[in-house]
Amino acid sequence: MLNNSQIQQIQATVPILREHGVALTTHFYQRMLTSNPALREVFNLGHQRSGAQAKALANAVLAYAEHIEQPEFLKTALDMIIHKHISLNIQPDQYAIVGENLLVSISDILQVPMDSELIQAWALAYQQLANLLIHGEQVRYDQQRHQAGGWIGWREFIIQKKIKESSEISSFYLAPVDGQPLPNYHAGQYVSLRTFVPELGILQPRQYTLSDCPRNEYYRISVKHEKTKGELAAGWVSTTLHHHRMVGDIVELSMPSGDFYLKNPDHPVVLISAGVGITPMIAILNQLATIGIPQPVCFIHACRNSEAHAMRDHLQELTIQYSNLKYWVAYSRPQTHDSLGRDYHYHGRINTDQLIQFTLLPNADYYLCGNIEFIRAQYQSLLALGISTKHIFTEIFSTGGFSDL
Repeated sequence: MLNNSQIQQIQATVPILREHGVALTTHFYQRMLTSNPALREVFNLGHQRSGAQAKALANAVLAYAEHIEQPEFLKTALDMIIHKHISLNIQPDQYAIVGENLLVSISDILQVPMDSELIQAWALAYQQLANLLIHGEQVRYDQQRHQAGGWIGWREFIIQKKIKESSEISSFYLAPVDGQPLPNYHAGQYVSLRTFVPELGILQPRQYTLSDCPRNEYYRISVKHEKTKGELAAGWVSTTLHHHRMVGDIVELSMPSGDFYLKNPDHPVVLISAGVGITPMIAILNQLATIGIPQPVCFIHACRNSEAHAMRDHLQELTIQYSNLKYWVAYSRPQTHDSLGRDYHYHGRINTDQLIQFTLLPNADYYLCGNIEFIRAQYQSLLALGISTKHIFTEIFSTGGFSDL
């Protein structure tokens, strides 16, 4: 346990972490991955290249320092991290490697000796955090071990089908090589997929939402090809899947995980997504369709135009089939052949006016999925409309941390 003096020392580093946190975590990852090259197959190197992982860890370290006396305030964030770690098969012995490199990085960036009281305080603080995560992960591993069809770590799957859903998204239908049953999961959860990336010469993991409700014989993921865009390089795993993985090829999956899923099937539901954020929403909608969509559902989606609009035909079919389903789409950059009223309902970005007109349902739960800017805008709009935070659930398609909306 940390004593009062050690807590004060941790808290005294908060201003430094606010200013230099990303430099610290960037230094940490470079040091750890250089001295432990096997971990290059555990951490997604695309997140390292973009700086997203370093920024996320910097936010996490800062938030932990700020709440060092009351770590229970971070329970939601810790649960999210536990889900991510489980999906990557993180094991207790890896925490020692992380801890050693984090402490040395703190020493280097803050320019304090390793035998200083500050580093000793951070060593205790890190161990306290590691123990919380290790315990939570062990509980989840035990649950997976005892779940029907469950497994720990990586399991081989064969690509049965590869279907083009839009100009940039393709769906992969994945069946277990061993032919054994698949465990159930909550619609909206994700898996980690691991595959060999020729450009890197190593295995790489990437998390993808399961884009369908549970099926007995396969899992489906729908992957956006992350192409080069400005300073952003093409995604290594998405490029591999789109250009190098064909029907009959083998990939590895972890068990489904994640805390973004349909919470209350008996509530009215509003699903608001942008771009590839449509994937968990399709899974949730398909889950509701298995019970006949008994409550009102409003499906709101934003994308560039009809060529980028994934699963459009499927959504239109469900709208015809179920009277309780209302479907509305906004195109930010419609093409000349896109017809307002037929292909899309609004030209522009979703804003508060559209939410008032199309999405307010009594006693509804609201699910948001997309990039951080989209989520933040819709979240603030819903709050402005009087929607309680307890009815808003979010999934940000970026590298996670302790950051708030």
